[in-house]
Amino acid sequence: MAYCKGMKNHSIWKKFGFAWVTLFLFAFSLAGHWLFGWYAFVNEQQEHGQEPEFASYTIEMTRDTLENWQSEFLQLIWQVAGLAYLLYLGSPQSKEGDDRKEEKLDEILRAVAKDGDSAIKKIDRKYGKA
Repeated sequence: MAYCKGMKNHSIWKKFGFAWVTLFLFAFSLAGHWLFGWYAFVNEQQEHGQEPEFASYTIEMTRDTLENWQSEFLQLIWQVAGLAYLLYLGSPQSKEGDDRKEEKLDEILRAVAKDGDSAIKKIDRKYGKA
């Protein structure tokens, strides 16, 4: 946790730098998608001898954007955020390895330190496992 303590002095820009870069890339790509979509829409309307209308364009681009998000963005969000959430909740698959490691470390402390049990209890209290 020493890393988190050092982060107190950083600004919100440094503390969440990855999120800001990701947000910028997302906004940039979304703006580019809509801008170049407008040019393609205008060309298509002109080929059919029609005047481009912003309302028709908005409906078409919203549909296209949501289709892309549904097929790619939401799938990726579930794979990353959903699995991270399940790990956080402590699903049986994620807990299995941690419990084993913790028990091994407890046994090592008991074998090495004279007061191994009290050291284990102190650590458990410190990290909320008492």
